[in-house]
Amino acid sequence: MSTARARMPAYSLFAALLAAAGLPIYIHAPKFYVDEYGVSLASLGAMLFALRLLDVVQDPLLARLSERLRDHRAVAVAIGCGVIALAMVGLFAIPPLLPPLIWFALTLTLVFSAFSFLTINFYAQGVMKGTQLSGQGHLRLARWRESGALLGVCAASVAPVALAPVMVSPFAGFALGFAILAVGAVHAMRGEWGTKGLAPPTGFGVVFRDPLARRLLLIALINAAPVAVSSTLFLFFVESRLQAPGYEGPLLLLFFLSAAIAAPFWSKMAERFGAKDVLILAMVLAICAFGFTLTLGSGDWALFALVCLASGATLGADLTLLPALFANRMAQISPSAAEGFGLWSFVSKLTLAFAAVAILPVLERAGFVSGAAVDNPPEALALLAFLYAAVPCVLKIVAIALLAMTNLREV
Repeated sequence: MSTARARMPAYSLFAALLAAAGLPIYIHAPKFYVDEYGVSLASLGAMLFALRLLDVVQDPLLARLSERLRDHRAVAVAIGCGVIALAMVGLFAIPPLLPPLIWFALTLTLVFSAFSFLTINFYAQGVMKGTQLSGQGHLRLARWRESGALLGVCAASVAPVALAPVMVSPFAGFALGFAILAVGAVHAMRGEWGTKGLAPPTGFGVVFRDPLARRLLLIALINAAPVAVSSTLFLFFVESRLQAPGYEGPLLLLFFLSAAIAAPFWSKMAERFGAKDVLILAMVLAICAFGFTLTLGSGDWALFALVCLASGATLGADLTLLPALFANRMAQISPSAAEGFGLWSFVSKLTLAFAAVAILPVLERAGFVSGAAVDNPPEALALLAFLYAAVPCVLKIVAIALLAMTNLREV
């Protein structure tokens, strides 16, 4: 095995770290602050949206910072990992030192900022790494990277639930485990942050002027929205609509583990049949699988498990093939890639912000109240099911149409 390929597990581990600080935080943090500190859904939704608006300015600036520090990337990444680990401990393991909503905003800002900086550096480095690999290097790197990311999501999604029987404060245990993972990821990636021979920065203009790069960013924005909506509402749907409290952890694990197992197969299929056709197939299958959720009600957790299994498998294609296509394009038009992945990071996270600000207040106004023992009105539960299942399917259809009209021959 070549040295380049031998280092692939390190990319998986670092991807797992980033993934654990991404989607699972949107799953756990709102419900944790609602249940633990009584913060309202509307307040949390507005705060999450405000924090994500910060990324409108922050992500491009962090991309610039990444380019300025690229000759010292190893040190910059180590500092970023320290910040995100400490912020995670503050978010979940330390009782708020300020009013809960303010503490939530402060610690989450640090988590998001470090997450953005690390993601930009990691994916920019991946463009250089993928170019060094023979053959379809970007797809092969994506297979390792996104499989690691999905396993990280699996672990982070179920950790608080799994730790609950053995720890008084399972979320504190999750935060401390994340800090240990950060140390391990920094160690594993030592020696991988070199930029010798990398072309000088090209700026954002090159990315914005490229029609294909713009189209891929738009597809990423629309295609991430269904996951953002369903992730924001997942715990509430299982607890209140399915009346299955305690099943959240196993169902989350099934969903993300299915995605992790399927990701390498989607990548292999893309190498053989083309990424566009394979991705469209996966997106159509996602609608067929997830649309069935609309028919589920109280006690249907077993049927929902089948939905998690099928829709999780299709998610593996989304998370593997789209970043690989974008990385390949960046290698062609902007090899330094930090600016490009600054924009990619922004559009990926913006969907989570809009999901929070648009959906949580609507649920609250409909009379929905979080809690397994709460008897929510039928109208609120019906709205919860509609938002959770129907809205993502409609958004997915839009993403499919955009991808179908995109010429990927240049990639």
